[in-house]
Amino acid sequence: MKVLAAVLHSAKSPLSIEEIEVADPKEGEVQVRMLASGVCHSDLHVMKGDLPLGMPVVLGHEGAGVVEQVGKGVTSVAPGDSVVPIWRMSCGLCGYCLSGRPALCDVGTKMRFTGLMPDGGTRFKTAGGDPIKHYAGVSTFSQVSTMPEGAVVKIDQDFPLQDAALISCGVITGYGAVFRSACVEPGSTVAVFGAGGIGLNIIQSARLAGAVEIIAVDPFDSKKKHAERLGATHFINSKENNAVEAVMDLTGGIGVDFAFEAVGLPEPMEQAYDVTKKGGTCVVVGIARQDARAKINVNSLVYAEKTLKGSIYGSTRPRIDIPRLINLSKSGGLELEPLLTKTWPLTQINEAYASMERGEVARSLILPQEV
Repeated sequence: MKVLAAVLHSAKSPLSIEEIEVADPKEGEVQVRMLASGVCHSDLHVMKGDLPLGMPVVLGHEGAGVVEQVGKGVTSVAPGDSVVPIWRMSCGLCGYCLSGRPALCDVGTKMRFTGLMPDGGTRFKTAGGDPIKHYAGVSTFSQVSTMPEGAVVKIDQDFPLQDAALISCGVITGYGAVFRSACVEPGSTVAVFGAGGIGLNIIQSARLAGAVEIIAVDPFDSKKKHAERLGATHFINSKENNAVEAVMDLTGGIGVDFAFEAVGLPEPMEQAYDVTKKGGTCVVVGIARQDARAKINVNSLVYAEKTLKGSIYGSTRPRIDIPRLINLSKSGGLELEPLLTKTWPLTQINEAYASMERGEVARSLILPQEV
């Protein structure tokens, strides 16, 4: 099948919209027509060269679509089903999967770093017949993508696919960081460094968890309205203020019970740790450069009994948590409408990323079928 896709040929270069060939699904695989795909910093890290990956590659890891066809042995989905891709697919059999930590599955991890399917091959080719690598096993910036059955979750047919795309990464990661990684308790105080797609969902999840003070920290004033709309009680512009001092002032010099970093840079990671109170928990969610290092006062780690931990995919169980989040959205508890600022056709994907870098959007979506 020939379709259009956004292909990255080299780091620090624009995505190229070009016709590629997508192979039919093999045994245990599904083919999905992508109807919405999220514009996320994780892909930008690859585009900038912060996260090395073989090229050329079809990026995109957040999205939703409809199953076109399935390979032999596939039982969980059928053609016509609405699905959400899982960008950290899990085998379901290893120790990580069986212990409730599927995001750490070695199969999904290997796919992320090799850009290949579990059998070591690829299902994409250029117009000239050269192989193209996959991103996170799902490559949602292609109009049609072939992926493992373990990389999709079937969802309710009547649930809007643009909303489902938001849930597939930004929402579930923020929700999981609060409820799974940090276990925020009612009455807690929270600081969130970074009010982008992930940070905003940490904010609204902290509100759902019953936090009484939620401090958003971001260098763009444009994020203030989004943060407050979703539950932030305070907003600090980190360009104009010393973020640590400002948070400490708001908390009477004590710090917060839970601090979250959702930027992927060492400085806000250090700041999040520094504003964590004695006995508090700091959770790092942002994806950083592979060689990034943050300076942490290890003395306070001991004497203040702070907890510092990482969170990939919000430490969630997507096959359980995605349906739960859909139901939470249907009941009105989870707000999705304030998250979506703009949609873009596939041909304007580079403009979409430029807009994100300028801090103009909360979250935006690529509509792959629109060109």
